[in-house]
Amino acid sequence: MAHPDDAELWAGGTLALHAAAGAKVTVAVRAHDPVRDAEASAGASVLGVALRLLSEMSPDAVAALLTDLRPEVVIIHALRDVHPDHRQAGLAVLDALPHVVIATGHPQRLYACESYNGLTLDGPTTPHTIVDISATFSRKMRALTVHRSQPIAEHFGPMAETLARLHGARIGAAYGEVFTPVPVLGRIPAAHFL
Repeated sequence: MAHPDDAELWAGGTLALHAAAGAKVTVAVRAHDPVRDAEASAGASVLGVALRLLSEMSPDAVAALLTDLRPEVVIIHALRDVHPDHRQAGLAVLDALPHVVIATGHPQRLYACESYNGLTLDGPTTPHTIVDISATFSRKMRALTVHRSQPIAEHFGPMAETLARLHGARIGAAYGEVFTPVPVLGRIPAAHFL
């Protein structure tokens, strides 16, 4: 992720849900400054996930991380996200993937997360997969609140709740998070979980 609060904002409920089910979950984010990096650590702790801070969000740095972790699933920002840092982070992962997947066989699945108010540079997102985060929504929101340097109460928190309610309603749940599969070397494998 591009920023210390992005994992919580766009996928926090899903990350916490998978961690609670016993999956080894790691959030990777570009390091910023001591305050924001401490917030990232606190947010990861609330979600119950590990944190890796990258000194740069480059294809080489991402490739090294993916080769080390060998994740089954990777969540990236929408490739046409309205925020330039998000686009750059998503593209860094996409650029790193061919070599890493051929060398390690991982990741097996790649998903793009939601964007600001469900909009990208190309218009509304077209989510394919909605995860019921009703059981972990409060944890997601608690993790967001540790990012005190950001406008969580005024801006990001209300947006996160609105989107979670909307996506939850689409599947008959209280809260949901959405993801769009991205092909990995031309494949989108079937999955029972993200």
